[in-house]
Amino acid sequence: MQFDLAVLPGDGIGPEVANEGIKVLQAIGERFDHSFNLHYGLVGGVAIDQLGTALPPDTLEMCRRCDAVLLAAVGGPRWDDPQAKVRPEDGLLTLRKGLGLFANLRPVKVFPTLIDSTNLKPDVIQGVDFIFVRELTGGLYFARPKRQWQTSRGRRATDSMTYSEQEIERIVRVGFELARGRRKKLTSVDKANVLESSRLWRQVAMEVAEYYPDVELEHMLVDACAMRLIQNPTYFDVIVTENMFGDILTDEASMLAGSMGMLPSASLAGVPQEGGNIFGMYEPIHGSAPRRAGLDMANPIATILSIAMMLRYSFGLIKEAQTIDSAVDEVLSQGYRTYDIMGEGKTRVGTKQMGDLIAAKVGG
Repeated sequence: MQFDLAVLPGDGIGPEVANEGIKVLQAIGERFDHSFNLHYGLVGGVAIDQLGTALPPDTLEMCRRCDAVLLAAVGGPRWDDPQAKVRPEDGLLTLRKGLGLFANLRPVKVFPTLIDSTNLKPDVIQGVDFIFVRELTGGLYFARPKRQWQTSRGRRATDSMTYSEQEIERIVRVGFELARGRRKKLTSVDKANVLESSRLWRQVAMEVAEYYPDVELEHMLVDACAMRLIQNPTYFDVIVTENMFGDILTDEASMLAGSMGMLPSASLAGVPQEGGNIFGMYEPIHGSAPRRAGLDMANPIATILSIAMMLRYSFGLIKEAQTIDSAVDEVLSQGYRTYDIMGEGKTRVGTKQMGDLIAAKVGG
């Protein structure tokens, strides 16, 4: 089979981890006789430096012509001026909105071999395997008004947290569909005791639940969820929540897996189905880590696992996705570690060597 893939390496360690993801994808192509046509584009800080915009129109159009998008990372201190007119993250938000990527899936699974790599007790994280469903194109990051202004008493700023019934319904439905194929338990996270948008969220979630009588729906306040993630993470199966809550909670949950370098994500334009052909953008949840750039230190596993999600949801290649998952597990079982998940008695490797090891396992 033949696929077109848009590759957006971005900033910092982005190009390094993207290279390792592509390396593993090419190993899949060679083993299973698939062809992946790669189309490279600029986004983020590098695009600002070269073209003055975080997302050139040509990049967006290229992404629309492809079957899927691989995004590595954007941003860095050099573009962090709060008064800047253009920021790298603007490109990321425009990509999500412009491509209709409303459903962000972030699986959190603890590899048995990494039980001792986290700061939590092994008996707390043993068996952790749940997935976040984060609404990606609404809420505080997109709603208007959003502005900063000067008053006679000083500066003021405002952001709006706005959701429509339709936006809530479609993301909650994604959560129910995923839960139906797992342990049939959906936790809807909100702040309904304070926010009107959360009260609407809860109302709509209850209405959608009527179509899924086989799935248990539970409502949980976001602060309680943050506590439960550390106290008893095996409690969860599927968690669905709005944009900002999901952004914060998934970074917290990455520590369960030992490092942000271990968690992949998929941003989809429809309800996910294994073996389907849903358009999506795939990326590690970590940032650009500019201090690690060029040092061959970054953990590429999150990017490589994002490639596996791409194969599963956008290309319909289930066996190939499972091959990558198994290869990562096997390499970790053999004791190889990047710096962020290093443990006593393990073998430390760099970005490129970790990619080489996984690609070799994929190639058989």
